[in-house]
Amino acid sequence: MVTGGAGFIGSALVKQLLSKNYHVTVVDPLSRTSIQNLESFNTLENFKLVKLDLLDEIKLAEVVKDSDLIFHLAANVDVRKGNLNPEFDFQNNIVATRNVLESMRKSNTCKKIIFTSSSVVYGEPHIIPTPEDCGPLTPLSIYGASKLACEALICGYVGTFGFESVIFRLANVIGASSEHGVIFDFFTKLKQSNGKFLEILGDGNQNKSYLYIDDCVKALTAGLDHYASKLEIFNVGADDQVDVNSIAQIIIHELGVNPEIIYSSELDGRGWIGDIKNMLLSTEKLKKTGWKIHYSSKDAIIHTVKSIIENRSNKWISKVRSRSE
Repeated sequence: MVTGGAGFIGSALVKQLLSKNYHVTVVDPLSRTSIQNLESFNTLENFKLVKLDLLDEIKLAEVVKDSDLIFHLAANVDVRKGNLNPEFDFQNNIVATRNVLESMRKSNTCKKIIFTSSSVVYGEPHIIPTPEDCGPLTPLSIYGASKLACEALICGYVGTFGFESVIFRLANVIGASSEHGVIFDFFTKLKQSNGKFLEILGDGNQNKSYLYIDDCVKALTAGLDHYASKLEIFNVGADDQVDVNSIAQIIIHELGVNPEIIYSSELDGRGWIGDIKNMLLSTEKLKKTGWKIHYSSKDAIIHTVKSIIENRSNKWISKVRSRSE
């Protein structure tokens, strides 16, 4: 079972699992994602879609009892939205995770959960690159706090009820079909200004690691293998960093535009409350399992930007390009 399977990461994961002939049930309310991400799977015998909100405990328990492993990806992914309305993160991250775990507890067969956490649980760590045992964990956002709370709940259920779990703390995951994050934000702003202006949140010096979607999915499916203990936590990210100013310049170069850059850096250089200014994860633990990174942060960004430009029929892209030529 894949919760949030219609989303950006979820649909890519589902595609990979189906290609390996697993029987996959996607549980997704389809309220913030598009069913188009799953349309190509509808005719497959080993695929099933259940439109369901994880806050519906009764119906969720019915689906879980027919599963033997859960990839739990469903969550609010908009950090800024959670800061504006903490209840949104509480319900869609913490309560939803609790409901999944309770459904597993009542199930006779489903006792393993693979959970996508986030690098933001570390807050601003004193060790860069940051290993999994770095602490204390002091997230700066409601989103980060909710992800850490979910990790704690999972650990409790592993210790109390004998579950098995793999927790992946992900860097910023990017790809052409993503509809949130800095690359999507920059394309949206350039579209709105017709290539004339680009607002950068913060001072542009925020320096982070970016994980290409293919590398992310390969890490998640590594969780299907048996690990040494019932609870494993792994960082997943690239081995390098790219600052926000450089991302803006990559997009500007690929589009062939020359917008006026506008900064909004009133929060000590941060883009928003809870924004992490410096993030680079140590992935040495995961690499020991055989996983390896194929895209650096910079390569992932360039590949994503080029794919967006080439694969989407954006009339405004053609318009600003022809104007610049």
